[in-house]
Amino acid sequence: MAGSREVARHWRYAPLPGVDLLQASYVRKTFVRHTHESFVIAAISQGVEVFDVYGPRAVPGRSGRGGAEVHAGPGMLALVNPDTPHTGRAHGPEGWRYGAVYPSPELVAEIAAETTRLRGTPGFTEPVLDDPAAARLVHEVLRAAEQGNALAADTKLRLAVTRLLRRNGGPLPRRAVRTAGARTAERARQLLEERMAEPSSLEALATELGTTPFALLRAFRDAYGMPPHTWLTDARVRRAKRLLDTGVPPAEAAVAVGFTDQPHLNRHFTRIVGVPPGAYRRERLGADEAHGTSGLRL
Repeated sequence: MAGSREVARHWRYAPLPGVDLLQASYVRKTFVRHTHESFVIAAISQGVEVFDVYGPRAVPGRSGRGGAEVHAGPGMLALVNPDTPHTGRAHGPEGWRYGAVYPSPELVAEIAAETTRLRGTPGFTEPVLDDPAAARLVHEVLRAAEQGNALAADTKLRLAVTRLLRRNGGPLPRRAVRTAGARTAERARQLLEERMAEPSSLEALATELGTTPFALLRAFRDAYGMPPHTWLTDARVRRAKRLLDTGVPPAEAAVAVGFTDQPHLNRHFTRIVGVPPGAYRRERLGADEAHGTSGLRL
């Protein structure tokens, strides 16, 4: 893949509600630490992806609050639970190519209840699984969606999620005990969300909450796996995605969520979502109706 251009397509297929789809080939791409409200099920077809998983909802074992570097190569799947901070980059100069589905927690819970014996909130227990059969199912979901084959896309998606839960499923880790630090972190998160366009400084936020800047920083990182400023950027991109989903132009979305201008949104959005906001919005509005599109050159 050396010398390959970077291409990506991030879209939704109406017969798969609550599921985002991605096909991408990246060479120099680096995903900064971020989260998803959905699950991440990424099937690697070429190259090797390296990623770190952080935070209290990271899977047990090789990952945890401090972050753990894991590798996923061809035939393997990178699996990330909702609201779990993680990164992503190529292991070598040749980059990596993959297809991914992002099913909602509600859909995964529905599938788990119907096809497994899992109890509690279902999730994945390891961040990487070597399962070429499951990886093929993910690619078949994407291919069926591109071809407009709703029956096949829905069937393959449910088979893939069922297989992964049976082989690598378990209850998601419970949130930490409600300590004073956790309560402070939660209140800080609420204030940052309320004041997204005009957030307070760390010192002002700590003073308002009756603590010190470093104590707030430690509590926030323990609770959410990232410092407040990183969480705020991630939250702004999440909100921008929701605005773009409704057709709001990128320039307006940028101002609404607190970015200084559209280039500022473009930079952070692309580093987290994998495609620029304009391309993301066009797919949501159905501007690209050709099922066989080769993707966006980045």
